[in-house]
Amino acid sequence: MIRSALVLAAGVAALVGWQRFGLKDGETGLVSGNGRIEAVEIDVASRAAGRIEEIRVREGEFVTAGQVLAVMDTDVLEAQRRQAEAQLQQADSAVTTAGSQIAQRQSDKAAAQAVVAQRQAELKAARSHLERSTALAEKGFLSPQAVDDERARVESAEAALSAARAQVAAAESAIASARSQVTGAQSSTAAAQANIERIQADIDDTTLKSPRDGRVQFIVARPGEVIPAGGRVLNLVDLSDVYMTFFLPAAVAGRVAIGTEVRIVLDAAPQYVIPANVSFVADVAQFTPKAVETANEREKLMFRVRAQIPPDLLKQHILQVKTGLPGVAYVLSEPGAAWPDRLQVKLPQ
Repeated sequence: MIRSALVLAAGVAALVGWQRFGLKDGETGLVSGNGRIEAVEIDVASRAAGRIEEIRVREGEFVTAGQVLAVMDTDVLEAQRRQAEAQLQQADSAVTTAGSQIAQRQSDKAAAQAVVAQRQAELKAARSHLERSTALAEKGFLSPQAVDDERARVESAEAALSAARAQVAAAESAIASARSQVTGAQSSTAAAQANIERIQADIDDTTLKSPRDGRVQFIVARPGEVIPAGGRVLNLVDLSDVYMTFFLPAAVAGRVAIGTEVRIVLDAAPQYVIPANVSFVADVAQFTPKAVETANEREKLMFRVRAQIPPDLLKQHILQVKTGLPGVAYVLSEPGAAWPDRLQVKLPQ
């Protein structure tokens, strides 16, 4: 029982001390919380598996968006691209060959159509001879054998005409087949071109560039190492997205709106006061007891708050921005309260 009382008393004392931490006598309507400067981290990774050829930055170095950070080995990809280019040349040759076949088959069709016209003329002449021979035979001027010979010539001319027409149909079929070959060859050309573009994209991806301004936090892999697809090469800190995370009690956090002004004082540079704005207030309490029954228990509820430093301000002092620095965040907890003189914005020149 005594131990429980002592623990409760220590908790209440810690809460009160937290609420008053860093505050001066006479300062009202002001709460503060300890925090640490943080920033968004970005993993720079290789999209495909491969060997690291070169790392062009060092840990702690400031980099700009688009700057080359590392280069992967491209020997295998270069060989694949040369193979794809050879396949493209083969596909182009196939298109040319198929096109010439179409011209040849069209010429064959024209020749077959000329033969059809010739056979039609021969059939017409044979039928005329048959009519005259039949009339003469009926008058007794020609023998039946002569009429039979003329009739055989007509049948032969009809067969020759059918054969010529079949040649025209065959030529048309050959033309359709040649056009299909052209379409297939063109598809192969498009596929080969797309394959070259894909390989070129893979080659371009072997040059790892910084997605934005930041600082190299640590290097994961070194030149000569083989990494898998998606393997990390280095880690960046985005210095355009810097914030401090701290905690406020429920009574205060409930009145803090997004956009509320915050003042940050870092332990490493207490002479400066950095402006910020609340960008996030947790909707779930931290340090919450399993059973919330009394008012004293409710006072222990703490909510995580994030204070975002303006990007324009970060850009002006980007070379001085460092993450991990501890400090104190101050928030006005009462409407109409004013910042004390010591928390007026003061920035390095």
